[in-house]
Amino acid sequence: MDDSIKEIATSLRKALLEIEHTVRAIKEHPEIKTPDAYPGQHGEMIAQSMLALRAIEEARMRLGKVLQYGRDGVSVYDRTEAP
Repeated sequence: MDDSIKEIATSLRKALLEIEHTVRAIKEHPEIKTPDAYPGQHGEMIAQSMLALRAIEEARMRLGKVLQYGRDGVSVYDRTEAP
């Protein structure tokens, strides 16, 4: 693997963002809105997809921390000037 840590972390964060959008769409999927599909399980399916979403968000944030500490350790939210 010849990519830098910054390239790897940035690439993974981008991929996870795409996955995040797909997971968010689960609650709007036609099968979730069809009463005969998965009877009585819609709420649990949505809840579990939201838990998965939180894990994906956490992974993206942790990879952001890899990038942060690979720079100067200061969060982009704490900066007064652009990074």
